[in-house]
Amino acid sequence: MNEELKVIWKNFFNWVMGNGPRPENEVEPPEPPPDLPFTQKPKDKFSRFHEPTLRERYEQWLEIHGLHIFSTLYSALSILTCVVIVVLLLTTVAALPPFGHERNPANNEVIRRYVEHGGHETGAQNIVAGLILDYRAFDTFGESAVLFTAAVSVLMLLSSSRSSKPQKKFQRLHIYRNDDTILRAVASLSIPVILMMGCVVVINGHLSPGGGFSGGAILSTALILCANAYGFERVREFFNERTFIVSSSTALMIYALSKGYSFFTGANHIHSIIPKGTIGDILSGGLILPLNICVGLIVAGTLYGFYALFSEGEM
Repeated sequence: MNEELKVIWKNFFNWVMGNGPRPENEVEPPEPPPDLPFTQKPKDKFSRFHEPTLRERYEQWLEIHGLHIFSTLYSALSILTCVVIVVLLLTTVAALPPFGHERNPANNEVIRRYVEHGGHETGAQNIVAGLILDYRAFDTFGESAVLFTAAVSVLMLLSSSRSSKPQKKFQRLHIYRNDDTILRAVASLSIPVILMMGCVVVINGHLSPGGGFSGGAILSTALILCANAYGFERVREFFNERTFIVSSSTALMIYALSKGYSFFTGANHIHSIIPKGTIGDILSGGLILPLNICVGLIVAGTLYGFYALFSEGEM
């Protein structure tokens, strides 16, 4: 048995070392005879005093002083970078025109055009809504995409951590989780009002102060209140991770396609088939109303998603 183990170990060792198996008919070379006393070379009495090479001296010096030099260099470069940035910013500020000057960027023809022609060109009574969802709709699309990407990234990170670690139930210090009668009674009355207010703010964003961002924040408040009063399981019955991804991705796609069409027609001086309507009517402002709804869905889902993920670990 011992001989078989030796053979197995020898074959495994040869395989690890990259040596192929020996042929069966190959005879192993005989081991060299041991050195006789009179054939051994005399040891050099100075061999123990090894003179280190230049490379070895450098490695020893780097091992002792390297960390200190690196930290000093890192601090010096950080300070230098900050000083350069501060100098560039101060130089830029010094080159700006004085406050209230006619050359000030705040007093240019763009602002006057927004104020004087914004209602006619966008069809929105709210100049701010016409600015962020018509003139600068591409920037608003980027902001909405950033919110959606951030929420999906957190979902992916928490999903990977949940799959790699055993599931644990964290007990949170919520004194009103499911057994607070007063909170549940107030929530049952407040949630419909909050949802209605959020919808009004989103839909009337092109007519009055409001829009998708503020209305979406109000809608997410209703979801958070429902989760605190009735528990996250109750909210998951109608709004879960899949619902958030489908609704937000659909809203982003509608936003991109609709404004892509608008950008294409405007850049090529082609008449758009989307009517602007009469200023002041609910169905006016061209694409601003549907874009407000898309932004409201994204903001509401993202804010509630962050709250649910960081409170319970899942939506």
